[in-house]
Amino acid sequence: MFLEQGIKPENVFWKYLIGSVFIITASFIGQIPFSIAVYFGYNGKGAFPTNSDAALKIFEPNLTLFLVMISFAFALAGVWFVVKYVHHQTLLSITTSRKKIDWNRILFSFLLWSFFSILSFLFVYFKSPENFVWNFKLVPFLILVVIGSILIPIQTSTEEYVFRGYLMQGFANLAQNRWFPLMMTSLIFGSMHWFNPEVTKMGNIIMIYYIGTGLFLGIITLMDEGMELALGFHAANNLIGALLVTSDWSVFQTNSIFKDMSEPSAGFDVILPVVVVYPILLFIFSKKYNWTNWKERLTGKINVLQSTN
Repeated sequence: MFLEQGIKPENVFWKYLIGSVFIITASFIGQIPFSIAVYFGYNGKGAFPTNSDAALKIFEPNLTLFLVMISFAFALAGVWFVVKYVHHQTLLSITTSRKKIDWNRILFSFLLWSFFSILSFLFVYFKSPENFVWNFKLVPFLILVVIGSILIPIQTSTEEYVFRGYLMQGFANLAQNRWFPLMMTSLIFGSMHWFNPEVTKMGNIIMIYYIGTGLFLGIITLMDEGMELALGFHAANNLIGALLVTSDWSVFQTNSIFKDMSEPSAGFDVILPVVVVYPILLFIFSKKYNWTNWKERLTGKINVLQSTN
């Protein structure tokens, strides 16, 4: 089973602490190109950017997206190194309990959430079309499609490998149950978004969405005994969002089709995905993949495997 693949006596928790530091360090190294670009690309007018929000607006959006996403490629390489050389596991072992990655699961989840995302955007657009302006420019958009299709899945996959793969097994190794890694990875995942500009604009209530999304991704990973559905969902969420709509207050400004000009506010629309849409997705996934025994899979004990060394 998925969690048990990393729950071995030799995988003591301090290894996960060391591994996490290594992955974070790899991510910081990956940010060097962006930092160098900011230093040399600054034109000397006005104050030098002292925060990430200002730095992200120095360059053309496609170049900014490319430079920022590089750090996730370094972090993903860090995950591979730690899993292989610190824990002596394969990347497959923190991906799925199946003999190989089920790409059909990834594709199904990607297409399903793409459909929901486009449908929800169309609902909001036709409800308040005055809040959006046509932002489409063919060449920048095509460049965004190329960059986004390659690098955004790397970014989302890196986050999934860290939270639903590496740390999920790490906390399971520590607690030897399922509910603790589910809750811890959801809380940490949500907290990682604390400094996003959306939180500043909308208030702390949006953390319900971020933590709720982490909880949803954790549930489908544990119920499906693998990360494939989470990988597909996360990639669709970020890629379709980047292609469809941008705003001046979002974490990334992209050469998307539309631009949201409304003043951001958080209400029931923030909670809606967590309390309505995600349960619908869970129902669809459960029927398609015949999920059963929910209580045991989400809260049950872990059977520690004996070392073969």
